[in-house]
Amino acid sequence: MSADASPKPADAPVDHGRRALLRGRPAGPPPVRPPWTDEARLADACTRCGACLSACPEDILVAGSGGLPAVDFHAGGGECIFCHACVDACPEPVFEAERDPPWRLSVTIAQDRCLPHAGVHCEACRDACPEGAIRFAPRLGGPPTPEILPERCTGCGACVGVCPEEAVAIAPARREAPA
Repeated sequence: MSADASPKPADAPVDHGRRALLRGRPAGPPPVRPPWTDEARLADACTRCGACLSACPEDILVAGSGGLPAVDFHAGGGECIFCHACVDACPEPVFEAERDPPWRLSVTIAQDRCLPHAGVHCEACRDACPEGAIRFAPRLGGPPTPEILPERCTGCGACVGVCPEEAVAIAPARREAPA
């Protein structure tokens, strides 16, 4: 560190890429945070008290890196039901309950792990999706393959935990650069 560089404050957002590099692991996608909040609000206001974690009726909120709340769609009920329990339980100004949509997430399906792309019939993700945001397009010579309909997807995560091959992934959507 150079003499003029100052250390980051303890409440600065966690640089997940740097942390992964220092641990000798490749950086994966950034963690999914609870709805109605983001990295900046968590860094500014979260005290890591755990109130939101214990309030979640679906048990999908876990203590992530640095103790900040993160969403684990493989835990508990496997999906966010947007009940506001995390918002109501939090004693700090971490959440923006009026934010619509509650978060911006990107859902992807890894074709190399998806059973229909390997010729095996499976529609578990579509069957689990309460919004009908996954459709299966017919194809010649094989089972229909999944397609995400982003305009219908709420990012609830119901599709993630039911996939037998863990081909469905949800990550924070990349912010588009201003034009």
